[in-house]
Amino acid sequence: MRARGKEVLDLTESNPTRCGFSYYPSVLSTFNDPDNLIYDPVSQGSPKARQAVVGYYAAKGLSVNADDIVLTSSTSEAYAFLLRLLLNPGEKVLVPRPSYPLFQFLLELNDVAYAQYPLVYDGAWRLDQQALQDAVDGKTRAIILVNPNNPTGSYVQKDELDFLNGLCLRHSLSLISDEVFVDYGWGPQAGATLMGNAPVPTFVLGGLSKALGLPQMKMSWLAASGPRDVLREAMGRLEIIADTFLSVNTPVQNAAPVWLADAGGIRGQILQRVKDNWLWLNAHVPTGVKVLSAQGGWYAVLFIDGLEDEEAFVTGLLKDECVLAHPGYFFDFETPGYIVVSLLPTAEIFCQAAGRLLRYKRYAQKT
Repeated sequence: MRARGKEVLDLTESNPTRCGFSYYPSVLSTFNDPDNLIYDPVSQGSPKARQAVVGYYAAKGLSVNADDIVLTSSTSEAYAFLLRLLLNPGEKVLVPRPSYPLFQFLLELNDVAYAQYPLVYDGAWRLDQQALQDAVDGKTRAIILVNPNNPTGSYVQKDELDFLNGLCLRHSLSLISDEVFVDYGWGPQAGATLMGNAPVPTFVLGGLSKALGLPQMKMSWLAASGPRDVLREAMGRLEIIADTFLSVNTPVQNAAPVWLADAGGIRGQILQRVKDNWLWLNAHVPTGVKVLSAQGGWYAVLFIDGLEDEEAFVTGLLKDECVLAHPGYFFDFETPGYIVVSLLPTAEIFCQAAGRLLRYKRYAQKT
């Protein structure tokens, strides 16, 4: 359609650099640093870059030691490091459903088995604790959380974390908490994190892709907490894994202290956009459509009563209304009826595209 000159309004857009935000001048000026011509590799990442991550969390009132941080080129690479650290080939990790479609590929590429545990919705999203507990077996080594979850926008609750810690203690499991969207919360749980979780080995993931709205500036991190004796051994092994790759480029590490110090402006723009689009969507939802409760992230989940064929719906929406949206099955919703939309587009694009989507549902009802 685009090749034929059609304008497609994209409600799947997750790249902030294409959404009209104003970036600060230091994003480019920092590349003039003469230290970029000096290669001085450090296994876990340069001390000043890791200290910048410490400052990023300190601004949130959170304490983390730079020695417990490992820099990676992406969150996917951080996952790969942790899967190699925590699991032998054929052992198992538990992943949430619904969530990222990325997990299956990452786990299979790292020779790891997996099982899904459900998030259930009763006006708010919650862990199905019994199902999660039933999924643990003798080969299970870790549980992955996404906090806030993508696309449901739900956070791990305090009672859920207590349950998870107890379960991990009983079965010698580790927690991996993907918190790349932690800066984009608007509900009571906004900012909730597993950073510093002490009872069990816990690895929190973050990165510049979301924290700065710059997915092309390839730097992410994992920050470890837990029992000190276990943590000491884990960090020693992670250092060897990281030293094998040395994947984070020097200019980005040198720029990280300036970028993270200046990042509040871009995060404020993104969060305001997300909240405004979220409020508009909730104010215009028609009968037969529900916007499911969320407290953070960049996405909204719609449930359309009676919708059985998500692919036919999104394909028809694209052909008839020139609007692109995600079918729920992309995110492994257990039943049909879900459509997922990005909250990142400009208000002009979002309101026009979401309006067409909602009208398309009403049109479908009439016919």
